[in-house]
Amino acid sequence: MTAVLAAVAFGSNLGDRAGQIEAALAGLAAHDGVEVLAASRCLETRPVGGPPQGDFLNGAVLLRTTLDPRELLELLHHLERRAGRVREGAVPNAPRPLDLDLLLHGESVLDEPGLTVPHPRMHTRAFVLDPLVEVAPSLVHPVLGATIEELHAALHEPPSDPVT
Repeated sequence: MTAVLAAVAFGSNLGDRAGQIEAALAGLAAHDGVEVLAASRCLETRPVGGPPQGDFLNGAVLLRTTLDPRELLELLHHLERRAGRVREGAVPNAPRPLDLDLLLHGESVLDEPGLTVPHPRMHTRAFVLDPLVEVAPSLVHPVLGATIEELHAALHEPPSDPVT
């Protein structure tokens, strides 16, 4: 496969949050077919949904990869398991030691069991776009046709005043 740019969101709200994120980024960088181009700073964010839980450290990483979307997703799940995450039978949006979400993979548009690219809610989440705009402002969302910078600006735009 030809190398493409891919974006991954990362987060943790259990245990050594920063250490688990660092280990995941090192695991990505060490994998054949994956080059880490840039990682955002970590932002402390409130959890969205799920049971009561602690705050997350969230960020994003820009990759160049020759892995196809399914292979990259399998690598992300492997790194989550290595950090102690259990997906099977888990409560949705429960606390987790590591969360890695494939946001974008080149111009791929996929909706398969267990894999949707681009990530279906990425453009609605500040905890995704705030760090992603640091590392990939010019990446284009292949469905929405907007850059990450444009999506970020639209998300943070104040609502317009109603017409009176």
